[in-house]
Amino acid sequence: MKKTQDNTNLFVALRAAFPADLDAVAVETDDGLKYSWRDLERASAMIANLLDSLRLEPGARIAVQVEKSVEAMLLYLGTLRAGYVFLPLNTAYQSAEIEYFIGNAEPAVVVCTSRNEAWVRPIAQAAGTAHVFTLDDDRTGTLLQAAARCRDRHVPARRKADDLAAILYTSGTTGRSKGAMLTHGNLLSNALVLKDYWGWTEGDVLIHALPIFHVHGLFVAIHGALLNGSKMIWMSKFDPKRVIERMPEASVFMGVPTLYVRMLAEPALDRRNAGNMRLFVSGSAPLLIETFNEWRERTGHTILERYGMSETVMLTSNPYEPAQGERRGGTVGFPLPGVSLRVRDDQGQDLPTGEIGNIQVRGPNVFAGYWRMPEKTKEEFTADAYFKTGDVGKVDSLGYVTIVGRSKDLIISGGYNVYPAEVEAFINELPGVAESALVGVPHPDFGEVGVAIVIARAGATLDADAIVRELKARLANFKIPKRCFVVDELPRNTMGKVQKALLREQHKQLFAG
Repeated sequence: MKKTQDNTNLFVALRAAFPADLDAVAVETDDGLKYSWRDLERASAMIANLLDSLRLEPGARIAVQVEKSVEAMLLYLGTLRAGYVFLPLNTAYQSAEIEYFIGNAEPAVVVCTSRNEAWVRPIAQAAGTAHVFTLDDDRTGTLLQAAARCRDRHVPARRKADDLAAILYTSGTTGRSKGAMLTHGNLLSNALVLKDYWGWTEGDVLIHALPIFHVHGLFVAIHGALLNGSKMIWMSKFDPKRVIERMPEASVFMGVPTLYVRMLAEPALDRRNAGNMRLFVSGSAPLLIETFNEWRERTGHTILERYGMSETVMLTSNPYEPAQGERRGGTVGFPLPGVSLRVRDDQGQDLPTGEIGNIQVRGPNVFAGYWRMPEKTKEEFTADAYFKTGDVGKVDSLGYVTIVGRSKDLIISGGYNVYPAEVEAFINELPGVAESALVGVPHPDFGEVGVAIVIARAGATLDADAIVRELKARLANFKIPKRCFVVDELPRNTMGKVQKALLREQHKQLFAG
């Protein structure tokens, strides 16, 4: 394969890391299919040649809303290889959402499932999309039929580090979703840092059980394995029993907190099954300290928690090597090499160590801005090029970063700042509590007050009023929730994050009048 020094196409770096034995297994699916490294090379070339044959404009977007499959990953690799821009869309999105994304991104190509084609195609055509293909998770669809007629050799498109590689739409919990533009340089720099920081080594095998429309599954997990030439055990959907069964064959697992909770509910999880594992990574949502401790007791492994965003890929990580420090539950570790992180107040002044404020970051992994939103992009960066993450947190004397919450989740009650994560931590420590969420709702006297929504542990019975009384003995009065509700479950998005916007909407009339 032709490779030039001035070609910083991410695919070139990933391809260069393939092992010498291209016939070795690169991906093994949960139903027993095996793909060699040669299969990845040939199939990505065929898809790249198909895209090239469409004579798309430079920078054309390829929007993809399909179920998880190895072929979907190959479409991503083929898009990078051909030099176009990959735009993954959550499989949970419905027609109104897809209409917004396609209308905003104006993709040249849309790939959807056969099941959704009847309603996706008219939306795409109305937005001016010239090409609509289907791709299903059983290796069928018009995309593969068309690619099968293309050559299996392809010279990767030449790209510079600041050329666009992907657009990820943020969740849009406050207004319309924004398209975060990530470059080849953003993605490659972060992948190289994580390869070293997380100790990827020859012989590592990754259990891939995450969705691939999100930073964690698409970039962190896939790039990590490919850049190390590591085999992936590929699971189309997370199954706790199946993951535990495959652990003796693997060494790395990446998941969101919900996946760890579900595995802890399985009696088969023990030190024997986890004996071959090297690293468990958690992210995308806060990991409860109880889950952190129970996992260590059951498996003998300490989960490595990290912090990242759609706009930045990974920013911080608890250390992998003991010499760098311990992995501390409740923290997201240290800023990664090359990342500068600071905590500032609302006036833009640096805060002392240990004080809570707005987290700002700068580094080669930080995105190029929001798609077609120059004013919003300008607003979200400081004059000295730090990105305002919207997260609130602190850095302790040793450099460990703790995320306290999102700035939009901050509750200002009677002029006092209430940080939900602080109150939730106290609630979660109470007997019988599995998890909690604190949200702010309008109040005629205080402007805003906290409302706690709590889930009970299996077999436990909780008294909402007793929870509030217990908090009064532990916290300042302005931090105490004015109401508490015990519910069966909290609303979550596909990455396991609690959807606080929905909770605020549900309870916004609680104190009206």
